[in-house]
Amino acid sequence: MVLIAVFGVALLIAVLLSGFAARTVLSTSFLFLVGGALVSDGFLGLIHITPDSEIVSVTADLALFAVLFTDGMHVSFPKLRANWKNPARALGLGMPIAFVGMALVTHYLVGLDWTMSFLVGAVLAPTDPVFASAIVGRREVPAKLRQLLNVESGINDGLALPVVLIFIAAAGPTSGHAESSLSEIALELVLGLAFGVILPMAVIALVRIRLLGVEPKLQPLLPLAIGVILYAVCHLTHANPYLAAFSAGAVLAARSPMAQEAFEPLGEVLAELAKFAALLGFGALLTPQLFGDLSLGAYVAVILAIVLIRPASLLLSLIGTRIERREKLVAAWFGPKGFASVVYGLLVLQAGIPQHGEEAYTLIAVCIAFSIVAHSSTDVPIARLFDVEDLTGVEKPRHERGAVKEASHVGMRSRRALPVRQAENARAAGRRALHDDPQPSVRRR
Repeated sequence: MVLIAVFGVALLIAVLLSGFAARTVLSTSFLFLVGGALVSDGFLGLIHITPDSEIVSVTADLALFAVLFTDGMHVSFPKLRANWKNPARALGLGMPIAFVGMALVTHYLVGLDWTMSFLVGAVLAPTDPVFASAIVGRREVPAKLRQLLNVESGINDGLALPVVLIFIAAAGPTSGHAESSLSEIALELVLGLAFGVILPMAVIALVRIRLLGVEPKLQPLLPLAIGVILYAVCHLTHANPYLAAFSAGAVLAARSPMAQEAFEPLGEVLAELAKFAALLGFGALLTPQLFGDLSLGAYVAVILAIVLIRPASLLLSLIGTRIERREKLVAAWFGPKGFASVVYGLLVLQAGIPQHGEEAYTLIAVCIAFSIVAHSSTDVPIARLFDVEDLTGVEKPRHERGAVKEASHVGMRSRRALPVRQAENARAAGRRALHDDPQPSVRRR
């Protein structure tokens, strides 16, 4: 009950400060992370959570599933077919480069053997959709950039899991998680993708039966029911839940836009709640002892993972593409480590690896913490690079948006909008000019 009370207080504080956080580098994610650390055994001692506590892995798993499910609904198949090369480059080239780069840094700076170094690289290679959503969720950010980050972060979690399991097995653990063969790992991926496609398709087919139907006020619960069933089925059958969640969200948005639109507000709130709960639990693991156990070389490796390895790997993968330089730099920076790495890091710790298992987990946990702070506190400044006028979720009046559009239409370089009266006069003058010109070849741009 103390944990629930702590979560409630943290949630209240986060909501009260959310308006201020939306305009500054302060983030609600950072507040929950710090809140979890303050109430843990390392400081106030109000809650007692250890890495082997089930609540940590369950909340991280739920948060990742919920965010992937809602992010999948933002995928547009027509746009993805037209712009599939960039996400493919990030996944097929950028992710392996980051994986190998992190393994090299871990081996030479931390001193872990090659197997453990590649295991750390596999755990930290995927980017996290939970924190990338700070940019992906802003409509003002260019669609090509949002599509790249969304698809990359949505798929790379599922791609990294088989590699993580293989290296856990190679390290000689005793955990049942790592005793899976390559065929079993492949089956988990295939089952996850199949469940993610078949289940929403079957439910949509049921809804279209004449005798059945969904009452409007209950329509948001239809995708929620699909998500709950899918989560349970994946864990019962050991299918990959992350690949299933992302594919189910994408299929649902493509086949039933009405259900997707009805669920979006509820889905965003549920995903945020799951994220905050997971952050509170993960923050409780960040004790002074954890940071004290890390060597200087490990801290250098953590910094390089965030500021060098991820940016360099993605920039290399995007060489030759038509993405603008500014968008490339933003995509390269926004590669946060998050709940996928938390879940995989806990697998490493729980596997009972005889040598360097705890050291590898400590490196992973500190890297995730640094990444959460760095990336969740830079979304507002990055959004401003794209001239985002609305950072607090309140739209400008329509006449002001029209004035901005009119100002850009007449060729002004300034980002300020024309006064409303001047914009209206300009539009009226244009209409009179078109009306007075007898030549039919004149067209409005």
